[in-house]
Amino acid sequence: MTSKRSVTLLSAELLSQLPALGADFRQAQPFRHVVIEPFFDPAVAERLLDQFPAFERGDARSENGTLGGKSCYPMIAGLGGIYRELDRNIQSPEFLAQLSQLTGIEELRYDPDYFGGGTHENRRGQELDPHVDFNRHPGYGWYRRLNLIIYLNNEWSPEWGGGLQLHRDPRSPQDEIITVEPRFNRAILFETHDHSWHGFPLIRTPDERPELSRKSIALYFYTEQPPGSHRGPDHSTIYVDRPLPSYFQPGRQLDEADCAELARHIARRDQHLQRIYGDVARVTTELNEARQALAASRVERLARIVHRGLRRLGWTARS
Repeated sequence: MTSKRSVTLLSAELLSQLPALGADFRQAQPFRHVVIEPFFDPAVAERLLDQFPAFERGDARSENGTLGGKSCYPMIAGLGGIYRELDRNIQSPEFLAQLSQLTGIEELRYDPDYFGGGTHENRRGQELDPHVDFNRHPGYGWYRRLNLIIYLNNEWSPEWGGGLQLHRDPRSPQDEIITVEPRFNRAILFETHDHSWHGFPLIRTPDERPELSRKSIALYFYTEQPPGSHRGPDHSTIYVDRPLPSYFQPGRQLDEADCAELARHIARRDQHLQRIYGDVARVTTELNEARQALAASRVERLARIVHRGLRRLGWTARS
């Protein structure tokens, strides 16, 4: 990146390794991605963490719409300070051109609405089932192409879970999984399409450390035109429920922890079903409203045609 602002936000290591990072991105499995560390200049990363919004300031709702352990703050420019500077940076032509150089995806667009993005904070007990993201921006109709996630939690251990998992096929018993631990100032950039399955397992931070959380900034980039491989229909986010842990086998005697795990899996499936039922009900209502509007417009149009015909025949309305 050539602008002064871009250079001061991003790490020198990133800027010096762009060709190698691009090669890693193109060759990665199970789909194209690259891990970048450090992503920001260290001083910038510290400022982003210092000014990270309080949990209560964001939309603290779960994936199912109920109050829970996840907080999102989409419009990061409104946070001011370093976040306003970040917002200016990621929409700059220099930054977008650099993303294109790294990924080979041309004419990328920044999302001014931060739909689904912004700052994310997840506390103990949160998880995200494997999913592929919605493929069209609901407001602009652009095609979603890249996810960029930068982690800002300054303390994390692998046994706490919460690592981003990239799946080859979460429905397959032969699924292959790559895990990226959420370490401070580490970023992952990955392509989004109909098989870019990703999620994270249950966060199990210590009970005695309630202040610990998984913090990140999620940035999404789009193109006006579909990718050359695009063949499928438009869709919202598609989830796959996680299977039961492998230790659930015939003959196993269930203990209290096992029963709690089963209850959690059943509850998540019920929540997903309720969300699907709600989506179906909403779409059905919208279709019925559209049919009624169409029928009304047809009646009105027919009345105008009849009225014009009667006028040509010399008929006039009688009062």
